[in-house]
Amino acid sequence: MVNKPKILIYDTTLRDGTQGEGISLSVEDKLRIAGRLDELGVHYIEGGWPHATPKDLEFFRQVKNVRFKHARPAAFGSTRQHKNSAANDPNLNALLEAGTPVVTIFGKSWDLHVTDVLNIPLSANLDLIADSIAFLKAHVDEVMYDAEHFFDAYKANPEYALQSIKAAAEAGADWLVLCDTNGGTLPHEVAEIVGIVRQTVNTLLGIHTHNDADTAVASSIMAVMAGVQQIQGTINGLGERCGNANLCSIIPNLKLKLGLDCISDEQLKGLTDASWFISEVANLRHQNNQPYVGESAFAHKAGIHVGAVQKNRRSYEHISPELVGNSQRILISELSGRGNIVSKAMEYQLDLNKDTPEVKRLLKLLKDLEHEGYQFEAAEASFELMLRNALGLAEPFFELEGFRVIVERRAVDERPISEATIKVKINGVREHTAAEGNGPVSALDKALRLALEKHYPAMRNLELVDYKVRILNEKAGTAAKTRVLIETSDGVKSWGTVGVSANIIEASWQALVDSINYKLLKDKIPHK
Repeated sequence: MVNKPKILIYDTTLRDGTQGEGISLSVEDKLRIAGRLDELGVHYIEGGWPHATPKDLEFFRQVKNVRFKHARPAAFGSTRQHKNSAANDPNLNALLEAGTPVVTIFGKSWDLHVTDVLNIPLSANLDLIADSIAFLKAHVDEVMYDAEHFFDAYKANPEYALQSIKAAAEAGADWLVLCDTNGGTLPHEVAEIVGIVRQTVNTLLGIHTHNDADTAVASSIMAVMAGVQQIQGTINGLGERCGNANLCSIIPNLKLKLGLDCISDEQLKGLTDASWFISEVANLRHQNNQPYVGESAFAHKAGIHVGAVQKNRRSYEHISPELVGNSQRILISELSGRGNIVSKAMEYQLDLNKDTPEVKRLLKLLKDLEHEGYQFEAAEASFELMLRNALGLAEPFFELEGFRVIVERRAVDERPISEATIKVKINGVREHTAAEGNGPVSALDKALRLALEKHYPAMRNLELVDYKVRILNEKAGTAAKTRVLIETSDGVKSWGTVGVSANIIEASWQALVDSINYKLLKDKIPHK
C-alpha cells in the first residue's frame, strides 16, 4: 500500500489576513491567535513583515519566548532592492533580525511586473531572486520562495516564469510556492500549470491562492491533486480584496474528503472553536453560512430535511459535524414539520413525539405566529417559552401591572432623555421602579431589572448585547408592524428573543420579557 503524502499547512492569517479591509490586530492579538493556531496543529505561522511595521518587529521579538508544540514561526519579506546588495539590504537584514527558523520572501515571476513595476531588465530580476535566496539560506534553516503572480506570469510568458522559479531553486530555496496573487486563475488551470512545474524543478512545491474568482479553496485542492505538498491560506479566508484560501474549508477537505494527513483527528475537532476565536479577536462577525465551521453549516429548517436527518443524519449532512467541532441544529420556522417540533422539544427535555396530540396544535400555532411576523430562527429562547406555555408548563416569574415610557428633550442642544416606570408583582409583592436610559428600550430594560433584582439577584449579570428592528409591511408607513429581535447575555451564554407589534415599544417589551423569563427558567431548569 502506497503511503499518501503529508500536506503541510502554512497559515498567513497574521500577515496576509490582516490586509483585509477592516482588520487590525495588536501584538497581543497576534500572539493569542498564534497560540490557537499552534493548538490547531498548523505547521507554519507567518507572523508578519518585520521590515514593514514596528508592530511586526515587536511581535517577532516577543514570539521568540513562545514555545510552540507544532508550528514553526515564519517572517515574511521581499527580494532585495535592485540597488542594494543582499548583505546590505534593509529588508533582508530585518528578516534575519526577526530570528525565525523560517523565512518566506516573494519575488516577481511575471515579466509585466519586472518591466512595468520594478523597471529593471528581466535578467536583473533573476539575479535579485537568486542573491536573496542564497543570502538567507546561509543564515536561516528553511527558506521559502513565494513566486508572486506565478499563474498569470506563466500564461503571459511561460519561459520566463519558469526561469524565475529555477533561479530560486538553484539558489537553495527549500520550497517554491506558486501564487495566484490576483485570484483569477481557475482550478483546472492551476492543476495544469502545477503539473508542468513539477516536470521542471525537483524542489518541494506549495500553493498560495486568493479568492477573487471564488475558487481559492478549489484551486488549492486541485494543486494538491497535482502534487504540491504545502497549502498557504488564512483562517476564515481573511485577506485583501475577496480574501485568501480558507483553511477552515481546506483542512477538512484534505482530511475527510481526500484522506490526506495534515492535522490530527483531535486537532480537527478544534477547528470550529479556532474559527470563532479568531473572528472574536479580530472583532469580526462570524459568517453563519461558512462551510464546516459556520453556525448554519449543519442547520436544518425544512420539515422534510429534519424528518430525514432524524432517521439518518447522512441523508442531509455530508460529514458528521462533530468531526470539526460543530453541531447539528434544527431550526424552527413556517417551513417546519412535526419533526422540527419534536426535535426541539427533546433539546428542552420535554416528552413529545410525532403522535402526541399537542404537536399538531403546536405546529399550527407556530405557523400562525410566523404569519403574524414572528421569526424564531434567531429567537429560540422565545420559541422554548412559547412551547412550554402552550403545553401548560410555563411558570410566571412576575406579573406586569403596567408600564409607562416618557421621551423628553429639555433643550435644543441636548440629547433626548428616556424614562420608564414599571409596576410588577413578584411572588405577591408589588414593585414600582423607574429608570432612565439612552432610549425607551434601554430605560424599560433597566427599570424592569431594577424591580426584579431584589427577588432574582442573577438579573444583575444580564446585558442586552444586540437589538434589531425590522419593518414587516413598509407600505403601511408609520402604522407598519414591527419585529424586534433582542440578544441577551449573562456573561456565560447568550440567547435570542422576539416581539412583534405595530407599536415598537410593545414589540420591544415582548422581547425583553422573554429574555428575562428565559434566564429565570434556565437557572431553574438547566438544559442545553
